[in-house]
Amino acid sequence: MAKKGNRVQVILECTEHKKSGQPGTSRYITTKNKKNTPERMEIKKFNPILKKMTVHKEIK
Repeated sequence: MAKKGNRVQVILECTEHKKSGQPGTSRYITTKNKKNTPERMEIKKFNPILKKMTVHKEIK
């Protein structure tokens, strides 16, 4: 039987890349515990297109 958990997959998208107007997107997939962090995640990750660390926010 499978475990029933509070962990869900979320998609993180770069906020600076959207504003820059360059083609493409920087997205990461990760998991989070919905019970402990009900609000949207915001993490600094590396954007390979802009070649620097940027803020990535959870979408949908």
